[in-house]
Amino acid sequence: MFSIKVERKISKPIDIVFAKLADHANYKQFKGVDDSSLLEEGENDKNGLGAIREIVAAGGTLHEKIVAYEPPTLLSYKIVYSKPLPYQHELGQIKLLALDENTTAVEWLSKGRISVPLLGPWYFDKQLQKNGARAFGSILKSIDLA
Repeated sequence: MFSIKVERKISKPIDIVFAKLADHANYKQFKGVDDSSLLEEGENDKNGLGAIREIVAAGGTLHEKIVAYEPPTLLSYKIVYSKPLPYQHELGQIKLLALDENTTAVEWLSKGRISVPLLGPWYFDKQLQKNGARAFGSILKSIDLA
């Protein structure tokens, strides 16, 4: 099982940080993301509950469905499609907390499993844990420096 947890303080107001993380179609602006799009709009907000986004990065494609959307403090998602590796995704969650009017604490979690017959789950889970933490950290750093 992979378990990724990245925590950062960002020198931006919470509303701005949430807006950048929730803008699914624009994840391609972040380093390491080759393409991104909004496949299906959410119920009350295009990026909200029920929205499905596609992220293409590192030779893989993920479809993430938004399962919790509480601006500006919570964004949760579940990977519902992946290729070429099969994900069994349990949790994707981004929590935000305003520390003051210009500083936001972010906690980004992702948990699940990748199981490929013959290789077993451990090889890919370890790689995903390492690369996922780096990718999440890079996205948050990009938001902080923007």
